[in-house]
Amino acid sequence: MTERSATLAGIGLMLLAMLMFSLNDVMGKWLVATYSVGQVLLVRSVASLLILAPFALRGGLAQFRDAPRPWLQALRTVLATFEVGCFYFAVRSMALADAMTFYLAGPIYVTALSAVFLREKVGVYRWSAVLVGFVGVLFALNPSSGSLSTAALVATAGSFTYAVMMIITRQLKSTANVVLAGTQAMGALIFGAISAPFAWVSVRGVDYLLLAQLGAVSIVAVVFVNQSLRLAPASTVVPYQYTLIVWALLFGYIVFGSVPELHTIIGAAIIVASGLFIFLREQHIGSRDRNEPLPEI
Repeated sequence: MTERSATLAGIGLMLLAMLMFSLNDVMGKWLVATYSVGQVLLVRSVASLLILAPFALRGGLAQFRDAPRPWLQALRTVLATFEVGCFYFAVRSMALADAMTFYLAGPIYVTALSAVFLREKVGVYRWSAVLVGFVGVLFALNPSSGSLSTAALVATAGSFTYAVMMIITRQLKSTANVVLAGTQAMGALIFGAISAPFAWVSVRGVDYLLLAQLGAVSIVAVVFVNQSLRLAPASTVVPYQYTLIVWALLFGYIVFGSVPELHTIIGAAIIVASGLFIFLREQHIGSRDRNEPLPEI
């Protein structure tokens, strides 16, 4: 495969993955209107674990037992469960595009938290982009209008929790991917098993399949993202992740008839612009550092 073909394939896989994530979000929003968040997480996690099981068994269960920094692994699992629960709770009562706007701020939070907890150097340009991104979040929240909702606050908490989880994931980078994915699914399964009986709704046969596809499709989409990053440079394919907001706007209107308010659109535009600037700036700095000559000894 030529470099150009690989790049085009990488872009195609990233676009397809974002479409799959978006369709999953639409299905999730539709399902939580009938079933509890715990019930959705329970069936979704069972499907995810069934798909992951062959890969986990191939590597052996010892990789889970011997995973580094077990307390940090446990904290990451708790945060991942809380984050996905926040997302489903938020989309239950707010427009899909609105919820996605808050989650797009994740990379902005990661940049700020990296400077604090990972001691990564963040220059004035990226700090400026972080501050602008926070302004975008405030636009989306629109707190001065009296329209600030519980769902919006939950979505904001979820996106911030997602960023903290990403910071912890960086610290656990030596952990096998199947362990990270498996513990995430297991955490959601445990939460679902505990909470679902308190608000159980009888599930129709076809809805079991729809609930299960939430876990199956998300796993496949993650594989597509990883393969996209193998085929093409991150600086080429990662910006296409922001097509999530386009799909959220489109599907939200087609499926649910929701039209985002002006302040949400403005906030989303500011957040996306800030996130892209931070990403491209990091790529530029990384490229510059790699091209610097080694010091003479």
